[in-house]
Amino acid sequence: MTVPCVRVPRERGEAARKRIAERDALSDTHEIEVVDGDIYIPLDESADLEAIAAEFEVVDRDVERRETQTLPADILGFEPSYERLGEIAIIDEDDAERAREMADAIAASDLPLETVVNRASPIEGELRIRDWDLLVGDSTETVHREYGCEFAVDIAEMYFSPRLATERRRVVEQVEADEHFFDMFAGVGPFVIPAAKRGADCVGVDLNESAIEYLRRNAERNGVAERVTAIHGDVREVSGYDDWADRLVMNLPHSADEFLETAVELAGDDCLLHFYDIQHESDPFGPGERAIREAAEPEYEVTVETRHEVRSYAPHELNVCLDVRLRR
Repeated sequence: MTVPCVRVPRERGEAARKRIAERDALSDTHEIEVVDGDIYIPLDESADLEAIAAEFEVVDRDVERRETQTLPADILGFEPSYERLGEIAIIDEDDAERAREMADAIAASDLPLETVVNRASPIEGELRIRDWDLLVGDSTETVHREYGCEFAVDIAEMYFSPRLATERRRVVEQVEADEHFFDMFAGVGPFVIPAAKRGADCVGVDLNESAIEYLRRNAERNGVAERVTAIHGDVREVSGYDDWADRLVMNLPHSADEFLETAVELAGDDCLLHFYDIQHESDPFGPGERAIREAAEPEYEVTVETRHEVRSYAPHELNVCLDVRLRR
């Protein structure tokens, strides 16, 4: 059976391996191979292949499986579906007996996972958190690594999605040193921290007090505390930043439009707005664009620079982003 592998010249192998490991994308189940001066580094099944392919050559190759490692499938007799966040395995199983069987198998395997949780509720409330059944381990806190940054997060206390890593990377790669970067719904800092590492002066606001405390800790953890201001509260009530932002992130799908008047107040003379929305596939960008124009014009000239589909959200619904230039 072939698996996706990064292929690089042998002399670049260790640097590539470290880079892939930083992304938690290195396979635990297959061996690294060296053939004719090239090294093949197998990728984990949960790896973001699109993001990795943007940096490395990715090829399918039949590489040797690690015989000494016991995997959950070896114990269960089938391949369980789970998501990894740091040292936490997240499953989504309605059958309690089957969930327990999967959790026990994950814990008994050789995977470097300390905790197994099962989703017990949908995302709910203003703080966008859900309930979890803790099946293995004693903590819902972990450290997630993403593109060279580390994020401490407690999934029982705050919202965090590792699935948006590629989208966060897309935005952050546009950030320039010394720009004013404002995240209106910052969480633990997955946009703010890497933006600060690129030299931006960053402000992150969130209604969740625990998330803001983690944002401060993550700024310290990543060595950017001097460039990060973390504010607990409703962004509509934050003062002192009118006309300040060169870049605004509004990652609150379903209700970001309710905060557009505040976004316009925060925007400087030339500001790039990253507006996230969830809409029907028949018109995924129109409602957001109309709402932005209604809030910003005629004070600002509004130019849509990018209409970007982030991912499928539900049947016939898309999570999208509008990158919009506001020029006064």
